[in-house]
Amino acid sequence: MAASGLFKVLNRDQRNTFIACFLGWALDALDFFLVTFVLGPLGHDFGQSVSKVAFAITITLMMRPVGALIFGWLGDRFGRRIPLMVDIIFYSVMELATAFAPNFTVFLILRALFGIGMGGEWGLGASLAMESIPTELRGLFSGILQQGYAVGYLLAALVYWIVFPHFGWRGLFVAGVLPALLVIYIRAHVPESPVWLRERERQRSKFKMSIFFKEHGALFIYAALLMTAFNYMSHGTQDLYATYLQKQRGFNSEQTSQIAIIYAFGMICGGSVVGSLSQTWGRRRVIILAAICGMLLIPLWIFAPNTALLILGGFLIQFMVQGAWGVVPVHLTELSPSAFRGTFPGLAYQLGNLAAAYAAQQQAWLAEHFRRPDGEPNYALIMALVSAIVFAAIIFLTAIGREEHGKEF
Repeated sequence: MAASGLFKVLNRDQRNTFIACFLGWALDALDFFLVTFVLGPLGHDFGQSVSKVAFAITITLMMRPVGALIFGWLGDRFGRRIPLMVDIIFYSVMELATAFAPNFTVFLILRALFGIGMGGEWGLGASLAMESIPTELRGLFSGILQQGYAVGYLLAALVYWIVFPHFGWRGLFVAGVLPALLVIYIRAHVPESPVWLRERERQRSKFKMSIFFKEHGALFIYAALLMTAFNYMSHGTQDLYATYLQKQRGFNSEQTSQIAIIYAFGMICGGSVVGSLSQTWGRRRVIILAAICGMLLIPLWIFAPNTALLILGGFLIQFMVQGAWGVVPVHLTELSPSAFRGTFPGLAYQLGNLAAAYAAQQQAWLAEHFRRPDGEPNYALIMALVSAIVFAAIIFLTAIGREEHGKEF
């Protein structure tokens, strides 16, 4: 179905809501991924090693559960729409402030604050979108929604390609303030979640941690473990990949951007296709299938003998990685208790991020200790081993979990 025909199946409010949630996640990811392209230049300017600068990624991920809890609570109490607008403004301002960080300590503090904003966006956007989309279309639109992350990566690669050669890394973060403009669109065109409005009295718009964990603790722990594996999968295959291309394969910034753009298209295609298939085949089955295929693609992705095969491997493995991720918004939303749908998906997701927060830093540290014969860090070996372990964990955790495919809200 063509894009125009696809969106015609939604009414105006549903289209506006979905577009806003998609863009919110895409622009959030854009702001996050800009750091991954400039670990080397940041280290040079601040006098730090790549592994130490990678802690900026770690601290952003560590703070995301804080944002998920704060903004998720606001979303369950006051609705999804207004907290989403506040969140977008907050993370955009933190991104802009990063451009003017005078030293490494301030830079880390600003990245931590940005992490709070980034952590709040996904849960609010996913719940608002999935509560607005018709049940029979959730799988497809879940896949498209999650690819806002891949689109954000693609935009980050483009911004890096265009801005960095002329304005350096500080110019990248100035460009990162653009998401704030999305608030104007949300304010003018996006209504409140119809599910939240309809169930407001029954939910009583209150989030009580004691009730949450007493009634849904086991399910929540399972969801957080699953999201830990998912986040290790994405961050383990993406965050250090640009550094691997530059340090181990010898590509310059322009070539790295071009390769990243190609495999970002693999992300977008994978999420949309696998998300759509989950509507027919079930959520768990397609996640397991994508993880198995991803594991088989590791040698082509990281050990390819030439550039053409390397690009093909990058495209295909990100097709599978983001294919599995494309099911996450709908799967977590369907697993979520209705009274806590603003909090449950985002908090589980971001606690998984917290557990995987050290992925890039761990890989950089291990690569520096397991060196190649020429004495350089062996990024390829470490990334391959970590990815294989994580794909296996996803297969196991998904297989033992619940299936709520098609659950009515």
